[in-house]
Amino acid sequence: MRSIQRTTACGFDLIDHPADLGIEAWGQSMVEAFEQAATGLMSVILDIESVRCQQTQTVTLRGTDLEQLLVKWLAEILYLYDGMRFAAARFEIVELTAESLSARVHGEPFSSDRHIARLDVKAITYHQLLCEQTSAGARLRVFLDI
Repeated sequence: MRSIQRTTACGFDLIDHPADLGIEAWGQSMVEAFEQAATGLMSVILDIESVRCQQTQTVTLRGTDLEQLLVKWLAEILYLYDGMRFAAARFEIVELTAESLSARVHGEPFSSDRHIARLDVKAITYHQLLCEQTSAGARLRVFLDI
């Protein structure tokens, strides 16, 4: 895996893969990295600059570890978009433990007149999944089935 020089305290990069698309997200904390991973996911799906944060959805999840929580978190964001037609643009993790996550997802109902769709994400995968906390901060890697 290549080393990436970070110029900001938190953020995300997209990773090329032959069949999928990856997201590597980072932050000062695991909370920031989880928020950045969700931002990365939605930026793959649509232009998040066109989304007004007028409504809030609450998300509460349980899992066996951080890796499972990451996949469930992103799958829930994907469900809000695909199933509920909710275009999200801002993510606020309220609480994150090794086995639970609660968050607020800010956005608005999807409108094909205003929101510019990009790629169709089918699923969040466990392929090369990574949740890593170091002295420099937190780093996540997850691949999307597109």
